[in-house]
Amino acid sequence: MFGLGAGEILIILVLAFLLFGPKQLPEVGRQVGKAVKGLKETADDLRKSVEPEVNLIQQEVKMVEQDFEASMKEAEGEVNAITSQADRPDRTEQGGNSKSA
Repeated sequence: MFGLGAGEILIILVLAFLLFGPKQLPEVGRQVGKAVKGLKETADDLRKSVEPEVNLIQQEVKMVEQDFEASMKEAEGEVNAITSQADRPDRTEQGGNSKSA
């Protein structure tokens, strides 16, 4: 519960008993309980309103990533085609049949 151990909770309860006394302690406990419940509800509402937006952004990022990967593969293919053409010897330079004669 809130990252508190049993000993820490016991100390808080003893301090609350000393500060508020036995008569006010039940009312203070109810008020604290209502406040905690309200905070939890607010956090849940916030999470529910933010989750769809986050999911939409994640989908858009995935689409951009896929487009980028497709573009990279296309660019790699073009680079490979160009380098394979550059690696082939040009027959006109080696004294082969050229139409300029």
